[in-house]
Amino acid sequence: MVDDLEPIGSVQRTQVGREATEPMREDIRLLGGILGDTIREHNGAEIFDLVERARVESFRVRRSEIDRAELAAMFDGIAVRKSIAIIRAFTQFALLANVAEDIHRERRRAIHVAGGESPQDSSLAATYAKLDSAQLDSDRVAEALSGALVSPVITAHPTETRRRTIFSTQHRITELMRQRLHGHGDIEQELRKHILTMWQTALVRLSRLQIQDEIETGLRYYRSAFFEVIPKVNAEVRAALQKRWPGAGLLEEPMLRPGSWIGGDRDGNPNVTGEVVRLATGEAAFTALEHYFGELAALEEELSMSARLVTTSDELATLADTCVDPVRDDEPYRRAVRVIRGRLTATGAEILDRRPEHELDLGLPRYATSHELLADLDVVDASLRADGSALLADDRLAALREAVRVFGFHLCGLDMRQNSEVHEEVITELLAWAGVHPDYGGLPEPERVELLAAELGNRRPLVKADAELSELARKELDIIAAAARAVRVFGPQAVPNYIISMCESVSDLLEAAILLKEAGLLDVARHYAPVGIVPLFETIEDLQRGAAVLEAALQLPLYRAVVAARDEHQEVMLGYSDSNKDGGYLAANWALYRAELDLVESARKTGIRLRLFHGRGGTVGRGGGPSYEAILAQPPGAVTGSLRLTEQGEVIAAKYAEPQIAHRNLETLLAATLEATLLDVEGLGDDAAPAYRVLDDLAARARRAYSELVHDTPGFVDYFTLSTPVSEIGALNIGSRPTSRKPTTSISDLRAIPWVLAWSQSRVMLPGWYGTGTAFEDYVAGDDGQLQTLQDLYQRWPFFRAVLSNMAQVLAKSDMGLAARYSELVEDEALRSRVFDKIVAEHGRTIRMYKLITGQDDLLADNPALARSVFNRFPYLEPLNHLQVELLRRYRSGDTDELVQRGILLTMSGLASALRNSG
Repeated sequence: MVDDLEPIGSVQRTQVGREATEPMREDIRLLGGILGDTIREHNGAEIFDLVERARVESFRVRRSEIDRAELAAMFDGIAVRKSIAIIRAFTQFALLANVAEDIHRERRRAIHVAGGESPQDSSLAATYAKLDSAQLDSDRVAEALSGALVSPVITAHPTETRRRTIFSTQHRITELMRQRLHGHGDIEQELRKHILTMWQTALVRLSRLQIQDEIETGLRYYRSAFFEVIPKVNAEVRAALQKRWPGAGLLEEPMLRPGSWIGGDRDGNPNVTGEVVRLATGEAAFTALEHYFGELAALEEELSMSARLVTTSDELATLADTCVDPVRDDEPYRRAVRVIRGRLTATGAEILDRRPEHELDLGLPRYATSHELLADLDVVDASLRADGSALLADDRLAALREAVRVFGFHLCGLDMRQNSEVHEEVITELLAWAGVHPDYGGLPEPERVELLAAELGNRRPLVKADAELSELARKELDIIAAAARAVRVFGPQAVPNYIISMCESVSDLLEAAILLKEAGLLDVARHYAPVGIVPLFETIEDLQRGAAVLEAALQLPLYRAVVAARDEHQEVMLGYSDSNKDGGYLAANWALYRAELDLVESARKTGIRLRLFHGRGGTVGRGGGPSYEAILAQPPGAVTGSLRLTEQGEVIAAKYAEPQIAHRNLETLLAATLEATLLDVEGLGDDAAPAYRVLDDLAARARRAYSELVHDTPGFVDYFTLSTPVSEIGALNIGSRPTSRKPTTSISDLRAIPWVLAWSQSRVMLPGWYGTGTAFEDYVAGDDGQLQTLQDLYQRWPFFRAVLSNMAQVLAKSDMGLAARYSELVEDEALRSRVFDKIVAEHGRTIRMYKLITGQDDLLADNPALARSVFNRFPYLEPLNHLQVELLRRYRSGDTDELVQRGILLTMSGLASALRNSG
């Protein structure tokens, strides 16, 4: 599994020099060589030779020494067990290549630092230097950062199916390679042991993924990285900003606070129930308290100071005296920590459904809130510092105090989400049952709004617990009741938001408000609204109308009172995935930008504080791409100290599976948020309006070109279904939710994840570029002045530059040669030609226009890290694609062998891991 990895030379996509990549290539040789040895030793020479031949032939394809068909012919009629061995080999290599790339990024950063170079953009150090140069007024900074929040929200994803053992083993291999990087001994034998473990462990589950599995997977990142990193980053940022602007009261609450959708997002997922919400919130709380107990037990061991040798504060002595322990009578700090453990034990006994380790039952009262726990930890901290032991206070205790500040008893906020159509159906039933109106669903919008507003002002519930309701209505009420319990038991941050998918009107907002009121989560009279109501604008038309809907809602005194109860904060979520599926890449990106501009203006007019929640997926087609550039590409006023964004799929593991990498990615989010909030980053000045008109024109052209293919070409849905593994995504137990919101074959009803995932697997990557080439070509149409306009915008405007850069990343990962192999799954030659010929033509057109506008011959000239990745790993993807096509053909021909299905699932997982942002 190793290659000489020669420079790519004449290949058009990327040009990677040997000097910069040689250390990484050496790491890949080492890891690939060990994997190859493992395969030969444990699966025999025949399998090893087959894998090695596939690897060699793949590199020959890249060098254009053989035709791709010759490699594909290797797998015609291959025994399914042999195919699975090959799939596993190349998937394992992809995981190991991920490790090598991550280590190489650390190596490159260390070289920059050692060379005395200026901090790199996207680092907090670089951001602080920019803020210092701007000489900002402290009052302005305090206002801009009031209520500051950066929240990466972890969501479930069907291709992130790696088992805990694989996850842990890959983490250990990363640690070993890091030791090797720093010259810490011979680690090859340890590497061989862990690679053997990984090779002999099944990569994916055979049973359908359950929500319980997804909940466990999401919580895994806290133990592997977040507990170590998030408190540290919050403390670093707070200290840096308070040093620059002392007395401004900056970041009194943690700026970085994670969230989750797993177990609360029921839009199209019938598996989410009240019990699942209880499980998700309960397991999150368990994870937080489990961490605190472990740290307290360690702290008790460390704080062994004797009362004969140190002086304690009166508050510490009082805390310690609560614990009567003759053995520790001379050790006040240990007794104080035992008291904290005892009270936390009482807390856990009351709020948790299962018990963590390191509990200590002293019969003490529980902590009513995490603030009480923090107060006791602060007593220990203050006493240590008063006695000159700040060195001890700044170690484990400081990290624990920061952890309690950010994680509380809830760990992370679980967002609730449901589709507006479901809300309408349930509210119609509840209003009829209560005798308020027999047919709410038949009312026009003004009458709906009037009726719902009146109900919000009425404190009596619509139904009682014993009401005879439909299964749907009962289930929805049970879910919201479980959310109310979580707020009551774990604190208001446990369920911070209620998101309305496909929000199109004011009544959609008010329907959600009525459901919250039913559960006791909204009481306008008491100014009580712990859960924010968040409209999600998803289609292009909904994005265009979003600001008007929000303003109309805010004109209602009762809804305005809800926002007032939340300190005038209103969150709005923007849907990247469905807008892209609706109108294509460029049209969706511009609709989102325009929507943000409109919402910012609405916030200014109405006097609310706006927070935008970006529903980004891992792929560019779902809003993905480098986070730093994406945040800086937001329009003026769109960030204002706050940012929430979803993190999905393989991107979660790539960003957050390991502490050092997690630290780098989290500081990137914070750095970009600070810059976008405090500095002028748009760069257009008085030229904004003409630039916006250009994008209005381009977006309209791109949408027409996209719609002509996706919505207007006869048979397109059939082509998509047959030429990609989209049907198998639903059939082969991938993920806990259905691939469609409704049981139809409509593209509009298909969930965005399978839409994007399927195109990624077939290497078309259509959602990340289609229609853009035609828009640019038609706009320019031989007019040098028009071309110069686009070239100027690329140089000056971060938004336009990010759009083109992200598109180039997708184009670099696409491969029309491999896509042609998938098109052969479409037996209707006329249909195949009708659709695929358009795709190929637009692909070439888009690359040509990209080069013309940017002046770059290399698609990845501005992303050397991805250029290295594409060069080093993509030949190893080739066998996975060919084998996926071969097994899909067998499966669809009626081959019922369970191993064929397993092989398809493995190819999906392998390609997703290798592409790293496939969903």
